[in-house]
Amino acid sequence: MFARFSKALHKAGFYLSGATTAYLPDALFRPFLQSRLAALSDYDEQAVMDRVNYYNRLDAPFDLGDAGVRIGDFRRDGSSAYFLDLKRLARYFPADYRMHYLFGDITHVPDVPSFLKSRPIEGDVRNSVLLKLNSVRHYYAESDLLSFEGKIGKAVWRGVDHMPWRQEFLQRYANSHFCDVGCVGKKARRPEFLKPFMSIREQLRYRYVVSIEGYDVATNLKWILRSNSLCMMRRPRFETWFMEGRLQAGVHYVELRDDHADLEEKIAWYESHPDEALQIIANARQFSRMFEDARLEELVGLLVLEKFFRYSGQLLSK
Repeated sequence: MFARFSKALHKAGFYLSGATTAYLPDALFRPFLQSRLAALSDYDEQAVMDRVNYYNRLDAPFDLGDAGVRIGDFRRDGSSAYFLDLKRLARYFPADYRMHYLFGDITHVPDVPSFLKSRPIEGDVRNSVLLKLNSVRHYYAESDLLSFEGKIGKAVWRGVDHMPWRQEFLQRYANSHFCDVGCVGKKARRPEFLKPFMSIREQLRYRYVVSIEGYDVATNLKWILRSNSLCMMRRPRFETWFMEGRLQAGVHYVELRDDHADLEEKIAWYESHPDEALQIIANARQFSRMFEDARLEELVGLLVLEKFFRYSGQLLSK
């Protein structure tokens, strides 16, 4: 009950602050762009720009033409969560600047440079410019008060079974003594694998948490890596603002085979080698900390937009 209340409170805070974003005139924010960007001097500039250039890989001028929308005309036309996250950044730039965006679980590279939440890790992704979108869903986490040693020595997973690889995973491990896994939701493809809902806090009672990508990324990956549990997953195919493409197997997570067939073997190994598990967990928590400074997150986002507007010819080069 407390877990659901905590998550509801998190969402309420996001949308309440978003009301300010949505209804106050953008003109109130534009004069503060330079002061926001000046925050760069308070951080390691090389590290900040490394992130900016990771998210925005544009390296040549382009013409947006009539694609996209003027910032002054930007209105909610779908998910309010995506809209509010983009609006919080775009409001600092001139109303006549144009931008192109795609909301939702994006797994392809668009034809024109676009702001989006997710993209493939491999290939030429220069047109896929990442922003921290739908943050209310993907960046919610709870404090983990249990030590690794104090947790249950099994793997846990809960989620919807809408993708074939998730169904195959459930088929393989639904009755495993090493795991507590199951699907949740009313639209289960395989009702025989239904299990009761488990909150994040309940899942964190287990030493090992499996992360399985859905349409794009796995929502649970971010809170797992902030916890005292060990993340187990196959090598990710897609990435978001969290830079999943920079996660290293054996350093930040335990890599599983594509068919997850070695899960029990990996659990047995780390049960016998807890020091190795603890080192991976420490590395994962260190990686996650770079996304916890709200002022830095805003700065990086603004610089990503600034680079987009510069390469599209709307902002004079520095």
